Amino acid sequence: MRHPLVMGNWKLNGNKQMTTDLIEGLRQALSGVEGCGVAIAPPAIYLAQAKDAIADSSIALGAQNVDVNLSGAFTGETSAEMLKDIGAKYIIIGHSERRTYHKESDEFIAKKFAVLKEAGLVPVLCIGETEAENEAGKTEEVCARQLDAVLESQGAAAFNDAVIAYEPVWAIGTGKSATPDQAQAVHKFIRDHIAKKDAAVAQQVIIQYGGSVNDKNAAELFTQPDIDGALVGGASLKADAFAVIVNAAAAAKKG
Repeated sequence: MRHPLVMGNWKLNGNKQMTTDLIEGLRQALSGVEGCGVAIAPPAIYLAQAKDAIADSSIALGAQNVDVNLSGAFTGETSAEMLKDIGAKYIIIGHSERRTYHKESDEFIAKKFAVLKEAGLVPVLCIGETEAENEAGKTEEVCARQLDAVLESQGAAAFNDAVIAYEPVWAIGTGKSATPDQAQAVHKFIRDHIAKKDAAVAQQVIIQYGGSVNDKNAAELFTQPDIDGALVGGASLKADAFAVIVNAAAAAKKG
Protein backbone atom coordinates (compact mmCIF):
# COMPACT_ATOMS: atom_id res chain seq x y z
CA MET A 1 0.00 0.00 0.00
CA ARG A 2 1.54 3.27 -1.11
CA HIS A 3 1.42 6.26 1.18
CA PRO A 4 1.64 9.76 -0.29
CA LEU A 5 4.70 11.92 0.29
CA VAL A 6 4.59 15.70 0.28
CA MET A 7 8.04 17.27 0.10
CA GLY A 8 8.94 20.94 0.19
CA ASN A 9 11.75 22.08 -2.09
CA TRP A 10 12.89 25.41 -0.68
CA LYS A 11 15.28 25.98 -3.61
CA LEU A 12 17.58 29.01 -3.13
CA ASN A 13 15.52 30.61 -0.38
CA GLY A 14 15.85 31.15 3.33
CA ASN A 15 18.10 32.25 6.16
CA LYS A 16 18.61 31.12 9.76
CA GLN A 17 15.59 33.01 11.10
CA MET A 18 13.30 31.86 8.30
CA THR A 19 14.40 28.24 8.83
CA THR A 20 13.55 28.47 12.52
CA ASP A 21 10.22 30.20 11.98
CA LEU A 22 9.04 28.01 9.08
CA ILE A 23 9.83 24.74 10.80
CA GLU A 24 8.16 25.89 14.01
CA GLY A 25 5.09 26.79 11.98
CA LEU A 26 5.14 23.41 10.25
CA ARG A 27 5.48 21.52 13.51
CA GLN A 28 2.38 23.26 14.86
CA ALA A 29 0.35 22.98 11.66
CA LEU A 30 1.18 19.32 11.00
CA SER A 31 0.83 17.86 14.47
CA GLY A 32 -1.51 14.90 14.33
CA VAL A 33 -1.37 14.40 10.57
CA GLU A 34 -1.33 10.70 9.67
CA GLY A 35 -1.15 8.72 6.46
CA CYS A 36 1.13 11.11 4.57
CA GLY A 37 4.90 11.37 4.67
CA VAL A 38 6.29 14.88 5.00
CA ALA A 39 9.78 16.12 4.13
CA ILE A 40 11.54 19.44 3.61
CA ALA A 41 14.62 20.16 1.51
CA PRO A 42 16.29 23.38 2.66
CA PRO A 43 19.47 24.75 1.07
CA ALA A 44 22.49 22.65 2.07
CA ILE A 45 23.90 25.31 4.35
CA TYR A 46 20.83 25.07 6.61
CA LEU A 47 20.50 21.27 6.72
CA ALA A 48 22.08 20.90 10.17
CA GLN A 49 19.90 23.64 11.63
CA ALA A 50 16.81 22.12 10.03
CA LYS A 51 17.68 18.65 11.34
CA ASP A 52 17.82 19.98 14.90
CA ALA A 53 14.58 21.92 14.43
CA ILE A 54 12.57 18.90 13.21
CA ALA A 55 13.81 16.58 15.98
CA ASP A 56 11.03 14.48 17.53
CA SER A 57 8.58 15.47 14.78
CA SER A 58 7.15 13.55 11.82
CA ILE A 59 9.00 15.78 9.33
CA ALA A 60 11.86 14.11 7.46
CA LEU A 61 14.92 15.92 6.15
CA GLY A 62 15.68 16.14 2.46
CA ALA A 63 18.33 17.77 0.31
CA GLN A 64 18.20 19.42 -3.08
CA ASN A 65 21.17 17.77 -4.78
CA VAL A 66 24.11 15.38 -4.41
CA ASP A 67 27.44 14.82 -6.15
CA VAL A 68 28.38 11.53 -7.80
CA ASN A 69 31.70 11.46 -5.94
CA LEU A 70 32.06 10.26 -2.34
CA SER A 71 35.16 12.27 -1.40
CA GLY A 72 38.19 13.98 -2.87
CA ALA A 73 39.15 17.12 -4.76
CA PHE A 74 35.66 18.25 -5.78
CA THR A 75 35.38 21.79 -4.47
CA GLY A 76 31.90 22.94 -3.55
CA GLU A 77 30.24 19.53 -3.79
CA THR A 78 28.32 17.48 -1.20
CA SER A 79 28.48 13.68 -1.11
CA ALA A 80 25.80 11.12 -0.37
CA GLU A 81 27.67 10.00 2.73
CA MET A 82 27.77 13.59 4.02
CA LEU A 83 24.02 13.95 3.50
CA LYS A 84 23.42 10.66 5.28
CA ASP A 85 25.75 11.70 8.11
CA ILE A 86 23.82 14.91 8.69
CA GLY A 87 20.50 13.06 8.79
CA ALA A 88 19.00 13.63 5.34
CA LYS A 89 16.74 10.91 3.92
CA TYR A 90 15.19 12.13 0.65
CA ILE A 91 17.50 13.60 -2.00
CA ILE A 92 16.16 15.46 -5.04
CA ILE A 93 17.96 14.70 -8.29
CA GLY A 94 17.24 15.51 -11.92
CA HIS A 95 15.28 18.67 -11.18
CA SER A 96 14.67 20.61 -14.38
CA GLU A 97 16.67 23.52 -12.98
CA ARG A 98 19.70 21.23 -12.62
CA ARG A 99 19.13 19.76 -16.07
CA THR A 100 18.78 23.22 -17.62
CA TYR A 101 21.21 25.47 -15.75
CA HIS A 102 23.88 22.87 -14.97
CA LYS A 103 23.49 20.81 -18.15
CA GLU A 104 23.04 17.55 -16.23
CA SER A 105 22.38 14.64 -18.58
CA ASP A 106 20.07 11.68 -18.05
CA GLU A 107 23.15 9.46 -17.64
CA PHE A 108 24.72 11.75 -15.03
CA ILE A 109 21.47 11.87 -13.07
CA ALA A 110 21.29 8.05 -13.22
CA LYS A 111 24.76 7.94 -11.62
CA LYS A 112 23.47 10.14 -8.81
CA PHE A 113 20.54 7.75 -8.40
CA ALA A 114 22.93 4.81 -8.04
CA VAL A 115 25.14 6.63 -5.54
CA LEU A 116 22.12 7.47 -3.36
CA LYS A 117 20.82 3.90 -3.43
CA GLU A 118 24.25 2.59 -2.47
CA ALA A 119 24.29 4.97 0.50
CA GLY A 120 20.83 3.86 1.64
CA LEU A 121 19.22 7.21 0.84
CA VAL A 122 15.96 7.77 -1.05
CA PRO A 123 16.34 9.35 -4.50
CA VAL A 124 13.56 11.70 -5.57
CA LEU A 125 13.99 11.50 -9.35
CA CYS A 126 12.46 14.47 -11.16
CA ILE A 127 11.33 13.92 -14.73
CA GLY A 128 9.20 15.95 -17.09
CA GLU A 129 8.91 17.69 -20.42
CA THR A 130 9.37 21.29 -21.54
CA GLU A 131 6.55 23.35 -23.00
CA ALA A 132 7.89 22.79 -26.53
CA GLU A 133 8.08 19.05 -25.97
CA ASN A 134 4.57 19.05 -24.52
CA GLU A 135 3.18 20.92 -27.51
CA ALA A 136 4.98 18.52 -29.85
CA GLY A 137 3.29 15.55 -28.18
CA LYS A 138 6.56 14.23 -26.75
CA THR A 139 5.61 14.04 -23.07
CA GLU A 140 5.68 10.25 -22.88
CA GLU A 141 8.81 10.01 -25.01
CA VAL A 142 10.71 12.39 -22.72
CA CYS A 143 9.54 10.73 -19.52
CA ALA A 144 10.40 7.28 -20.84
CA ARG A 145 13.89 8.41 -21.84
CA GLN A 146 14.55 9.91 -18.43
CA LEU A 147 13.30 6.77 -16.66
CA ASP A 148 15.22 4.47 -18.99
CA ALA A 149 18.52 6.02 -17.94
CA VAL A 150 17.95 4.35 -14.56
CA LEU A 151 16.05 1.27 -15.75
CA GLU A 152 18.69 0.29 -18.29
CA SER A 153 21.69 0.90 -16.04
CA GLN A 154 20.32 -0.38 -12.72
CA GLY A 155 17.19 -2.41 -13.44
CA ALA A 156 13.64 -1.94 -12.26
CA ALA A 157 14.51 -3.04 -8.72
CA ALA A 158 16.35 0.26 -8.27
CA PHE A 159 12.93 1.92 -7.98
CA ASN A 160 12.11 -0.05 -4.84
CA ASP A 161 12.02 2.48 -1.99
CA ALA A 162 12.53 5.35 -4.41
CA VAL A 163 10.40 8.33 -5.40
CA ILE A 164 9.63 9.76 -8.83
CA ALA A 165 8.44 13.34 -9.18
CA TYR A 166 6.69 14.14 -12.44
CA GLU A 167 7.28 17.84 -12.95
CA PRO A 168 6.20 19.28 -16.29
CA VAL A 169 8.82 21.97 -16.82
CA TRP A 170 6.24 24.35 -18.27
CA ALA A 171 4.37 24.27 -14.94
CA ILE A 172 7.27 24.96 -12.57
CA GLY A 173 7.14 28.45 -11.11
CA THR A 174 4.81 29.64 -13.86
CA GLY A 175 1.52 29.49 -12.02
CA LYS A 176 0.36 26.97 -14.63
CA SER A 177 -0.46 23.46 -13.52
CA ALA A 178 -1.46 20.34 -15.37
CA THR A 179 -5.11 19.49 -14.90
CA PRO A 180 -5.76 16.50 -12.64
CA ASP A 181 -6.66 14.40 -15.69
CA GLN A 182 -3.51 15.45 -17.55
CA ALA A 183 -1.31 14.71 -14.58
CA GLN A 184 -2.99 11.36 -13.92
CA ALA A 185 -2.49 10.29 -17.53
CA VAL A 186 1.26 10.89 -17.29
CA HIS A 187 1.54 9.30 -13.84
CA LYS A 188 -0.22 6.20 -15.17
CA PHE A 189 2.16 6.12 -18.14
CA ILE A 190 5.15 6.30 -15.77
CA ARG A 191 3.83 3.46 -13.61
CA ASP A 192 2.96 1.37 -16.66
CA HIS A 193 6.41 1.99 -18.16
CA ILE A 194 8.11 0.62 -15.06
CA ALA A 195 5.56 -2.23 -14.89
CA LYS A 196 6.83 -3.49 -18.25
CA LYS A 197 10.01 -4.42 -16.36
CA ASP A 198 8.51 -5.28 -12.96
CA ALA A 199 4.85 -4.87 -12.02
CA ALA A 200 5.45 -5.21 -8.28
CA VAL A 201 8.05 -2.44 -8.28
CA ALA A 202 5.78 -0.21 -10.32
CA GLN A 203 2.91 -0.70 -7.91
CA GLN A 204 4.86 0.40 -4.84
CA VAL A 205 6.87 3.32 -6.24
CA ILE A 206 5.73 6.75 -5.05
CA ILE A 207 5.06 9.10 -7.96
CA GLN A 208 4.63 12.71 -6.86
CA TYR A 209 3.32 15.56 -8.94
CA GLY A 210 5.20 18.84 -9.04
CA GLY A 211 4.59 22.06 -10.93
CA SER A 212 2.87 25.02 -9.27
CA VAL A 213 1.18 22.81 -6.67
CA ASN A 214 -0.53 25.01 -4.10
CA ASP A 215 -3.17 24.97 -1.40
CA LYS A 216 -5.89 25.68 -4.00
CA ASN A 217 -5.25 22.88 -6.52
CA ALA A 218 -3.71 20.12 -4.40
CA ALA A 219 -6.88 18.35 -3.23
CA GLU A 220 -8.17 17.75 -6.74
CA LEU A 221 -4.80 16.44 -7.91
CA PHE A 222 -4.58 14.00 -5.01
CA THR A 223 -7.88 12.32 -5.86
CA GLN A 224 -6.19 10.74 -8.88
CA PRO A 225 -5.20 7.09 -8.33
CA ASP A 226 -1.58 7.33 -9.48
CA ILE A 227 -0.67 10.68 -7.88
CA ASP A 228 1.10 10.00 -4.58
CA GLY A 229 1.58 13.42 -3.05
CA ALA A 230 3.61 16.33 -4.37
CA LEU A 231 6.99 17.98 -4.66
CA VAL A 232 6.12 21.53 -3.68
CA GLY A 233 8.10 24.66 -4.54
CA GLY A 234 6.92 28.14 -3.61
CA ALA A 235 4.00 27.00 -1.45
CA SER A 236 6.42 25.08 0.79
CA LEU A 237 7.81 28.39 2.06
CA LYS A 238 4.51 29.16 3.83
CA ALA A 239 3.66 26.86 6.73
CA ASP A 240 -0.10 27.29 6.43
CA ALA A 241 -0.22 26.65 2.66
CA PHE A 242 2.13 23.65 2.93
CA ALA A 243 0.01 22.19 5.75
CA VAL A 244 -3.13 22.46 3.60
CA ILE A 245 -1.36 20.45 0.87
CA VAL A 246 -0.21 17.77 3.33
CA ASN A 247 -3.68 17.48 4.85
CA ALA A 248 -5.21 17.21 1.37
CA ALA A 249 -2.89 14.32 0.51
CA ALA A 250 -3.66 12.52 3.76
CA ALA A 251 -7.42 13.02 3.33
CA ALA A 252 -7.42 11.84 -0.30
CA LYS A 253 -5.76 8.53 0.54
CA LYS A 254 -8.06 7.95 3.51
CA GLY A 255 -11.00 8.49 1.19
